[in-house]
This record gives sequence, structure tokens and C-alpha cells, in this order.
Amino acid sequence: MKATTGVSDLSLYKQRRRWNAEPGADGAGGRKTGHGGADVSLDVPVGTVVLDEEGSLVADLDRPGAEAVVAKGGNGGRGNVHFKSSTKRTPDYAEPGFKGDERTLVLDLKLIADIGLVGPPNAGKSSLLSSLTAARPKVADYPFTTLDPELGVAESSAGRIVIADIPGLIEGAARGAGLGLRFLRHVERTRVLVYVLDGSTPDPWADLETVRKEVEQFSPELAKRPFVVAINKLDLEPTRRLRTRNRRKNIHFVSALSGEGLPELMKAMVPALAAAPEVSAQGRAKTIKLPERTAVASLAVEKKPWGFAVSGDRVEQLVERTDLDSEGALAQFQSNLDKLGVNVALEAAGVEPGDTVRISGVEFEYQP
Repeated sequence: MKATTGVSDLSLYKQRRRWNAEPGADGAGGRKTGHGGADVSLDVPVGTVVLDEEGSLVADLDRPGAEAVVAKGGNGGRGNVHFKSSTKRTPDYAEPGFKGDERTLVLDLKLIADIGLVGPPNAGKSSLLSSLTAARPKVADYPFTTLDPELGVAESSAGRIVIADIPGLIEGAARGAGLGLRFLRHVERTRVLVYVLDGSTPDPWADLETVRKEVEQFSPELAKRPFVVAINKLDLEPTRRLRTRNRRKNIHFVSALSGEGLPELMKAMVPALAAAPEVSAQGRAKTIKLPERTAVASLAVEKKPWGFAVSGDRVEQLVERTDLDSEGALAQFQSNLDKLGVNVALEAAGVEPGDTVRISGVEFEYQP
């Protein structure tokens, strides 16, 4: 997988759930090796997090060009020429290759932005984003008009600033209330928070405490990042009265509708960004590799009601790489079992002629 700015969402992976690399091809006469299958490279948006079925992190594709190998192809087997000997000049069997990895993965897109506009529903975050940038998010006079984050780019004295309008936050969001974690998982990737409040409500300061409490419950580290407070709707009389009574410092009264106070708000964002630490999503590109296949000499034999189960990396790989339909390959397989000590281990465990022996899902009848 590779992160690119040419893809904006994960809709492709909702439409198509299964992806396969092309298979390789068999070898040919004259010691010709088979064709290796081509890689499959999947483009995903910057900010995509790849998780396995247990929710463990596989890759964090946090900037353009970041890439990760999330499933490895199999290794080719050896052709029959590799099994020639002084007594077997033309062996009639070859070695199957290893199968490639098959994995179920979860893709989660988290926005990456300089500024995150957060606040209770209907505080005017979307209107503020529209006034500060060229973005045109949905705006209406009812809560939760923003169901997904919106991005916009604003020009400032320090250059371009990416601003995200995050869905409205209510009490209990850290536990999943309202849009809950759908909001919080995006805000953790912003460097500076702008708490946007509706100045016309009965108690905007209580709303501020509610929002800050939910952010802190979700992530104490996130709550410590630089922030700016913007009291919106200065075009309304209740907000103007609140401004005349305000004794708090570093509070910016603005009107997304009229534009009043917006230049001062932008000026406050610049030093906040300058003081903000880099978050993980802003770090250097990562290349994440899966562990190499290992073949340790472990071997275990366990007596079961139905027979004997044999396990171990090398013996399981031997089964996988043997053509059991070929008499020659089967004879070679028996010889390799002896070399690995499987027969000795079975006899030590009490195996009898005719008992069932199972290795890597394949059943055999034991004969000394």
C-alpha cells in the first residue's frame, strides 16, 4: 500500500473487498525458471491506518510516499533438475512453491490538518471554515449537519494552513455518544485546536468545559496541545453582550457570517501553530516490512484420540512444498521426514503401524 494525494477517500475499498496479485508461471525445459507474478500496489489516501483483524497496527501511512508491504507473495519451488542424483538422472517431480500471504485488513482514514475546529453541534464551525477558506461544507440551522470532516486551506502570514471542520461534540462523546469516536479519531491528527462556541447560548463557558473534558478523556496528550478559543455569532445581540462582560484573556469573538474578528483569529492561529509540536502523522515517511519467513528446527509430536499430530516449522513447510500426487516426490518426502527425525519422534511417542498421522492438515497412515 502506498499513500498518495491523488486519492481522497477509501470508497474504492468499500466497492471491492478482495485483491489478489497475479500468480507466477511454471518453469520450462532447458533450465528455464518460471515467471514471477507482478506486485499489486494499492493507492490509499494520506493518513490511512492499516489494522489487522485484532485491531493491531500494521502500518501508518501518514504522508505522501509512505508505503508498507502488508502481504507477501509466495516463494517459487525448485524444478526437477534440482533433484537429479547419480542414481536418479531424470526425476519425475518438482517442488511446489509456497503460497502467498492471505490477510484480512481494516483501513481507517484519519485526517491530517494543522488546525481542527472543534465544538458543540451548531456552533458555526462549518460556517467558520467556509469564511476562512474556499471550502463549501454543508451549513444548516440544525445540529450535526457535518457528518464527516471537511478540509479547507487558508492563507496566512506564515503560509497556507490546512483547517479541518470536525463534527460536533456533545457530552459523552469519548464514550461514543453522538458522533462520538467518529469525531475524536480525526481530531487527534491536528496540531492546534480551535474551540468554536456559540456565543448566543445560555452558557458558552460550560460548553467550552464540556468539549475540553471530552477531548481530555479521549487523549490527555491531545488536550495539552496549543488551542485557541473562538466565540462565534458576534452578529447576534446575546454574543455582543457576552463580549462586553468578558474578563477572560485570549478569547476571540468572531462572526462567520459578517467576517468580523476573523483576521484577528487568523493572526492568533499562526503563533499557536509555531509553538505546536509535530504529531506522529507529520513525521517522516515509513517503510514497514513484514517479518521474514523462518524455518526453525522445532518439532513436536502430540498423541490425540484419533492418532498423532506432528507440528513444527520445517516439517510443515516440507508438506507444503511436496507434490503428494507424485510417487517420486512422495519417496523424497519420506526420506526428508527421516532426516528431520519425524519417524524417530513418532516411535518415541508410541506410534503403531496403521495409526493416523496428521501434518499441517494432511493425514497419512504410519507404516514403519
